[in-house]
Amino acid sequence: MNLPDALLHGIGERLRAVDDELNRRYPGDRPGQPIHTAYVCAAEATKDLPHEWGTAAADLADRHTEMLTELAGSDVVSRMRDTLAQRPIQDLRLDFEDGYGTRGDQVEDRDATRAGEVLAALPDTVFSRGIRTKGLAGGEFERAIHTLERVLDGAGGVPDGFVFTVPKLRAVEQVDIAVQVCEALESAHGLPSGALRFELQIESPQAVIAADGSATVATAIAHSAGRCTGLHYGTYDYSAACGISPQFQSLEHPVADHAKAVMQAAAAQTGVWVCDGSTQVLPVGIEAPAALRRHFRLVTRSLERGYYQGWDMHPGHLLTRWLATFCFFRGALASAAPRIDRYLQRQGGAVVDEPATAQALATVVLRGLECGAFEPEDITELAPAADVEVLHQLRERKLPTL
Repeated sequence: MNLPDALLHGIGERLRAVDDELNRRYPGDRPGQPIHTAYVCAAEATKDLPHEWGTAAADLADRHTEMLTELAGSDVVSRMRDTLAQRPIQDLRLDFEDGYGTRGDQVEDRDATRAGEVLAALPDTVFSRGIRTKGLAGGEFERAIHTLERVLDGAGGVPDGFVFTVPKLRAVEQVDIAVQVCEALESAHGLPSGALRFELQIESPQAVIAADGSATVATAIAHSAGRCTGLHYGTYDYSAACGISPQFQSLEHPVADHAKAVMQAAAAQTGVWVCDGSTQVLPVGIEAPAALRRHFRLVTRSLERGYYQGWDMHPGHLLTRWLATFCFFRGALASAAPRIDRYLQRQGGAVVDEPATAQALATVVLRGLECGAFEPEDITELAPAADVEVLHQLRERKLPTL
């Protein structure tokens, strides 16, 4: 090589600095994402809520067993029923914003303290929990901060898996303020640094594209000091802000697809989870069968597009959330496991997978295993060498490459 050593050394130093910065900003996907977030008005929550929702969902399943079996098969329905009995809710958010309204400071103070007590008393099966505060806008930021503080007081600290949702993000400066609030509360309450983490709710076009044309969500993640755990799409506020007529507002409208695609690209490999929005169509009354079919289709559509979490607003949504999730991952296992087996055996075939694809295959299988769609023996039946440890190695790209 004829290039001077000093030049090569300088290039190497610059590239190492670039690598270090990329690794800091993009540490990789974070495992453990819940399949949903159940949203409940904070005034109505009790520590028995997961059991109550599970029971209500099971009762609805009893009334529509034939239709559910038609959608997913008897084996999946049975697995869904077991899940409703044992761990119906993975993630719970007690709402102090739109679902709560304005009730006066004394009432909200009381509800916030009780919400903290409820969050601290929830069973371990609810492994992620928290609140949605009012927004960090000029007219309500004091109420939002005071409610958050009251919740922490009621909980006696930061409950395991606690996160609070910041609604109606419109500017990166609001993320800077959320970080400042976290630091101030940790200092005032003697909490460990970094104990408080938040989600950003994307309900405004300005949260997706800023005035200068940049992607606000990407900058927001960078400004979150590692405290942002998720981006949650707000179906109806976002659609309305884009001028979509109410009868066409839904998770599958093109404006929703665009917003979520930007969110997905901004969050990719950062460890920040993307959560799809909700449907306002509830499975009640004579419309329940149609609503259940609709929700099953919407959840399946979201999963196919890589949105592995979504809002649930009613106990009946748990039926089709779990049903669609199990169906999706069982189908993914049937497709992915033989490809993983061929990859591990260094065999060819019609599809030749590279390490990055093997990583993605292992990731989707592990997601299915973690949510309970199947058991470890179901994997090794299709891919004998792919035990759980090997799958983790594939996901982390620690196995030798071809």
